[in-house]
Amino acid sequence: MNATPDLSAAIALAQAHETPWPRDPLADPAVWGVHHEDPPPYNRLRGPVHPRGPQSGVILQRGREIAAWGEPDRADLTFSVAKTYLCLLAGIAQREGLLPDLQAPVAQRLPAIGFDSPHNRAISWAQLLDQSSEWEGECFGLPDTVDRWRKVANDPRPAGGPKGGARPLQAPGSYWEYNDVRINQLALALLQLFQKPLPEVFLDEILKPLGGGAGFAWRGYDDAWVTLADGRRVQSVPGGTHWGAGVSISSRDQARVGQLLLQDGRHEGRALLPAGWVAGMTEPCAIAPFYGRLVWLNREGKAFPGASPQAFFMMGAGGHVVWIEPALDAVVVLRWLDGAHHAAVMRAIAGALANGR
Repeated sequence: MNATPDLSAAIALAQAHETPWPRDPLADPAVWGVHHEDPPPYNRLRGPVHPRGPQSGVILQRGREIAAWGEPDRADLTFSVAKTYLCLLAGIAQREGLLPDLQAPVAQRLPAIGFDSPHNRAISWAQLLDQSSEWEGECFGLPDTVDRWRKVANDPRPAGGPKGGARPLQAPGSYWEYNDVRINQLALALLQLFQKPLPEVFLDEILKPLGGGAGFAWRGYDDAWVTLADGRRVQSVPGGTHWGAGVSISSRDQARVGQLLLQDGRHEGRALLPAGWVAGMTEPCAIAPFYGRLVWLNREGKAFPGASPQAFFMMGAGGHVVWIEPALDAVVVLRWLDGAHHAAVMRAIAGALANGR
């Protein structure tokens, strides 16, 4: 791989701005992760974490790797990039006939797992996937209230109140909120739908067919164990690393997943995702047009400077970006990049890729 001078300069810019989080979570726990921003007693890790590598990345263009730096084969925690993986698993479920109608209430197929209350029984799979469900309850000891009024960097709306505050619930589908407890409830629902561990499904149905999977792990909280219909005890996994655990994966595998989405869910002639699934993922949520189904959007071209309006993103705390860019036929993976420098790095990469075409 011989990167152009412009691309080499963009990569150097990324490497010069590694996240300030320590490489070892134990070195300075007060600034590693996001759990410490929660009100007590929820401001603690509930699952395993591990040391990370340096600022790293991979760039594919026209399906070919044109640049890689740092430690692209190291399986590192990727935080909320894992949310998008849950959407891919929902696509696998639809492909296998387990989830024929995203508009159907979850309780219709899965009673007695937290969707039976008068408020929750109307919640559909689609609402869980676009984060408009307003699900109410507790998932493995974490109440949904701990993430109410959550404000994340890519949400353009002003903060409405203190995190964890008593925000009044709205009807399902009428209010958008980035809420990790509800995401974990989605993961539990998918586990019950598949009746097999989600890490196993993701590895077998996504990563292995793409030629990846080395070092991949998807861990759950220490107490997040459930019994399946066949009597097996398995872990339900979270959609991120907010309270520890979550997905560890290499940059190259993240790029493989991004390329699958760029190719509309097809790989080497095989449809890993149902026809139209990726288009559905990138359809703006009616009440939050900056978001699709567990991906971030750029429809006005302002949320992610340098990216096209057709671009979409998997994002995770700590500086994780998987940028799928149809306009440049490219996938860009950035790991452990200081969020304050995302825009500058992305503009530099976009310019280099456009000039090198």
